[in-house]
Amino acid sequence: MSLLVEALVEAIRLAVTRIPDDTVEALKRAYEEENSRIARFNLENILRAIEIGRERSIPVCQDTGTMTFFIRAGIESPFLKELEGAIIEAVRKATLEVPLRPNAVDVLGGRNSGDNTGKGVPIIHWELDKGDEVEIAVFPKGGGSENCSALAMLTPGEGWEGVRRFVVERVRACGGKPCPPVIIGIGVGGGADYSLKLAKRALLRKIGERNPDKEIAKIEEELLEEINALGIGPMGMGGKTTALDVKIEVAHRHPASFPVGLVVQCWANRRAFLRLKPNGRVEVWQ
Repeated sequence: MSLLVEALVEAIRLAVTRIPDDTVEALKRAYEEENSRIARFNLENILRAIEIGRERSIPVCQDTGTMTFFIRAGIESPFLKELEGAIIEAVRKATLEVPLRPNAVDVLGGRNSGDNTGKGVPIIHWELDKGDEVEIAVFPKGGGSENCSALAMLTPGEGWEGVRRFVVERVRACGGKPCPPVIIGIGVGGGADYSLKLAKRALLRKIGERNPDKEIAKIEEELLEEINALGIGPMGMGGKTTALDVKIEVAHRHPASFPVGLVVQCWANRRAFLRLKPNGRVEVWQ
């Protein structure tokens, strides 16, 4: 249990202090391709913040987010009973040691728990699978970008054209609020709740990693082009790059519904992964 907690703390530390290489490379490309002096200035500051986070092992952004975890658990893993408790303990420990900003507030009285835990948090999404290994995605989610997330219950007749319209208009309306360049996660199908879960899970994919379905992959690329044509730019001050990528995940839907969930991730695209073997060995990576 203690080894698992320490590994989870390390994964949380990695997520909030080291932006993944794929995101850094995308930001560097945006800087090289940018003509606007202000946009280049903003991208330069973003890249410098990332560099400082890596050099000093400190959070890249003062908002270290709501601690969110996606677990894919093999049903034969001997550690299933320990996972939730280990995650909660690790979040409390990381809050003190990394440190993390306390971001768990009671909805009635506004009291901060002080350790990033409380009713329903950290947020843990479970998925059971075959086998005896457990894979955990650590996904600290910032509040500013989360505020731009949205749900649209389209009619089947609106279809994918409705999806495009909804996504582009939502990004336009948010402007600089989610700290662009952003990554857009889109979930289509399932139900209202599941479409948003799909959208958030889509953000775990690397920049440039396309949906394996060629038709959906094409829509991802087309939406990315449309969003960048808006000219919102880095930090909302104009420029070529409003989004670094668009990710779409889908599920079958009810014949009467066409749910679309949209989750926005800021440039601080934080994530880390942990794999727990049945012998207790743990691997952590990005």
